[in-house]
Amino acid sequence: MWKVGDHVRHRLKPEWGSGRVLSAQSVMHEGRPAQRLTVSFDRAGQKILSSALAQLEAASEAGGRFRPDPGDQGGDVGGPFSTDGQAELSQKLLELPEAATDPFASRRKRLEATLGLYRFSDRGAPLLDWAAMQTGLKDPLSRFSRHELEQSFRRFQTALDQHLRKLVKECRRLEPGTIEAVAATADASAKQAMRRVDVDR
Repeated sequence: MWKVGDHVRHRLKPEWGSGRVLSAQSVMHEGRPAQRLTVSFDRAGQKILSSALAQLEAASEAGGRFRPDPGDQGGDVGGPFSTDGQAELSQKLLELPEAATDPFASRRKRLEATLGLYRFSDRGAPLLDWAAMQTGLKDPLSRFSRHELEQSFRRFQTALDQHLRKLVKECRRLEPGTIEAVAATADASAKQAMRRVDVDR
């Protein structure tokens, strides 16, 4: 149960960044206790969420993927302004989010999270949203040039396609119904990606 002041992240919407719970109201959802939460996210503003549906986690449990804007952290040796800090951020741009790869999550959840990543592109606002999701920077252009982000995104997308291909093969072999169920609610870019990587069809 969340309380006012808690810092959270939405596991399936990491590009929203860190959020602070502004209000928490006890409600019932399909006969079970839940909460109606108002959360203010760094990059998405205020959202009203149900704890029964939104996959929220404490910000401190998010695996260190997100960090406050380095501009607020100072320039200590070994900190975000160091060469090592830049290399770490560059590496984070290429990593697939945990929600897409977590072996403890169901194949359906992993497939949904993986397909959700196809909403990003190497142009405009979707590119910046992707970079913010990956690094936790409020303004990725403060640390990377647009050209660097575009190059990193293409490498990320190659890894994403490989991951999706493997996951689709696994689902088709073990849980074929999962693919159709997830594809039914996927957006056009995700469906196109599934057709592109599904070499078994």
